[in-house]
Amino acid sequence: MQKAPDIFSYRPYWAKRFGIAPHLPTSKEEMDALGWDSCDIVLVSGDAYIDHPSFGMALIGRLLEAQGFRVGIIAQPNWMGASDFRRLGKPNLFFGVTGGNMDSMVNRYTSDKRIRSNDAYTPGGLADKRPDRCVLVYSQRCREAYPDVPIVLGGIEASLRRIAHYDYWSDKVRRSVLADAKADLLVFGNGERQVVEIAHRLAKGASIETLTDIRGTAFIAKHVPQDWHVLDSTHVDREEEAVESFVRSRWKADRTVIRLPGYDAVRDDPVLYAHASRVLHQETNPGNARALVQNQGARDIWLNPPPLPLTTPEMDAVYGLPYSRQPHPVYGNEKIPAFEMIQHSVTIMRGCFGGCTFCSITEHEGRIIQSRSEESIVREIEAIRDASPAFTGVISDLGGPTANMYRLACRSPEIEASCRRLSCVYPGICKNLDTDHGPLIALYRRARDIPGVKKVLIASGLRYDLAVKSPEYVKELATYHVGGYLKIAPEHTEEGPLSKMMKPGIGTYDSFKVLFDKYSKEAGKEQYLVPYFIAAHPGTTDGDMLKLALWLKKNGFRADQVQGFLPSPMAAATAMYHSGKNPLHRVSRKSEDVYIPRSATQRRLHKAFLRYHDPDNWPILREALMKMGRADLIGNGRHHLVPRFQPVGTGKTVPAKPFRTQHVRQAKRIPMKKRP
Repeated sequence: MQKAPDIFSYRPYWAKRFGIAPHLPTSKEEMDALGWDSCDIVLVSGDAYIDHPSFGMALIGRLLEAQGFRVGIIAQPNWMGASDFRRLGKPNLFFGVTGGNMDSMVNRYTSDKRIRSNDAYTPGGLADKRPDRCVLVYSQRCREAYPDVPIVLGGIEASLRRIAHYDYWSDKVRRSVLADAKADLLVFGNGERQVVEIAHRLAKGASIETLTDIRGTAFIAKHVPQDWHVLDSTHVDREEEAVESFVRSRWKADRTVIRLPGYDAVRDDPVLYAHASRVLHQETNPGNARALVQNQGARDIWLNPPPLPLTTPEMDAVYGLPYSRQPHPVYGNEKIPAFEMIQHSVTIMRGCFGGCTFCSITEHEGRIIQSRSEESIVREIEAIRDASPAFTGVISDLGGPTANMYRLACRSPEIEASCRRLSCVYPGICKNLDTDHGPLIALYRRARDIPGVKKVLIASGLRYDLAVKSPEYVKELATYHVGGYLKIAPEHTEEGPLSKMMKPGIGTYDSFKVLFDKYSKEAGKEQYLVPYFIAAHPGTTDGDMLKLALWLKKNGFRADQVQGFLPSPMAAATAMYHSGKNPLHRVSRKSEDVYIPRSATQRRLHKAFLRYHDPDNWPILREALMKMGRADLIGNGRHHLVPRFQPVGTGKTVPAKPFRTQHVRQAKRIPMKKRP
């Protein structure tokens, strides 16, 4: 894989002379106190400003500050007009716009399309502090405030909507957010390399229109340059290798662009949408990915290949920047739930090679693991110990997208750079994958030996199919790093849905449980696994959910909360949901059909199976069991799933109202003439 310039190798911008800000300024008064007459870059976000590396706005802001730029923050602005977007004055270089740590629609609506009552990234947990599709709204307001200032979109909301995508909440395929927002450039994936290069090139006088060669960015193109070879996507999605060999023999990959079906085509044809999704996912390895182009009306959206991963020294430097690790003082003593949860956790790695089809991690962070050094992680733990007023000696997590992929990688850099597998662990663990947990075990041992640290917990999602390859790791985990309960995610028990999720069979969970129980007992601890499951995922039948419910009952699990499948933008499972086709294999009109539990009634039923013990769910379960010919599971014996009797005052659950009604109610709160 090719190398990229170190992100800290650029010559600092002249404004570096102003030094480090205690917090990046959010007002003119704070700018005056720093001696600034203007900001070079203004970041606009849907999240409250927390100066902590777990929050993207702070991380990018501090990184740009380290490059010498004056960076201001506009957090959760009033979007009803443009005045709040003028708060810091006109930025010299560009506006950076992000929805925050979550997609704004996922943040605001449940999988049943109900409006959430709280927002973890807002002071006091209050809802309604950000608009729907806030990247679009913020971009429009920035343009109103200063029409001639370039706008760069970034963060997970922009990343997952960089192409024509199915939008669950409107039940239609929408254009790229770049086209709808009328922004100048879109950064996808982890954005450090892209943002640093954009800032330095603009600072040297380049125009935003000329920044078309930066990996990990998307832009609007009028046409494909003549020296590029255009490869139709239907030639890529073939089993014959002859086509690929022909293309590679005639054209270099860095001068080949794949043309996906245009917006109009994928909007009107779900099969073409699934095909485009498959091709996009095949072009996500930074080592071999080619550029993509998709027509969106009169112009094209051009996607450059993904950014190259950060090296360990770069990761160390990014996480070693002078974060205050606190919310901005403007919030006073107001609690911000996301900060309360994350303030004493440490990110040790990025990326995930699991490839779960319903998950956004791989689409955003990629499959190549980027790890920090042990020394860098220890320094951060010591900083938490010495500087956090709320620290009681407990590190709440050492992890990232996963708990146990730290320093795991392909044994061969050459194979890694050429591989197009969507997962390194499905349908089985790749023989080329190094599964050595030794470095992670050493990190755990060193972390818990730091003076002043009483306990180091592991709260990130655990890949138990990897963990069983290292019994020593499971022993270390169970003996020292579990606080009574360990959350893991089998997601289902049946092969039908598991094959569409790209998750291992339940037998792997059983193997892990044997090890976990053994080492917990040896440590003299009573500890339990808390498995998570998804209801109504593509490929899941009513019979699959019944078998899962019986498994839960047999194993004594009673879920307090259940997760319904939420089709997030760009995910492979979302393509299944929208098209009824399986993009994990070649897509055609005759290819595999995927069963989709789509109706609200069926989604409620699938969630009811997960909470078979709740009396409010018994009426719907009895009705379903009768229709399925399984009335033998209705009764008062231990082998029955639901009883015949109904307690007084239960079973009156009111179905959720249609989303259209909620949407209209939401629209009434914001006058149409004021809505973007």
